[in-house]
Amino acid sequence: MKKNMGSLDKGIRVVLAITVALLYYFNVIEGTLAYVLMAFAIIFLLTSFISFCPLYTVLGINTCKIKK
Repeated sequence: MKKNMGSLDKGIRVVLAITVALLYYFNVIEGTLAYVLMAFAIIFLLTSFISFCPLYTVLGINTCKIKK
């Protein structure tokens, strides 16, 4: 797995995951929507920690700065 996520992309994903967690904690979202959004939040956190997004590979996207 080659890294394909830049630091800005990782930061945005972490902020979104924290936002979803806070919305769930304060009961702003609930039910099925809450569980779906929490699943996405967990995926966002995992992909940001390993700096790799499988969907980016399929779409040919790379936000990581390449060192020459």
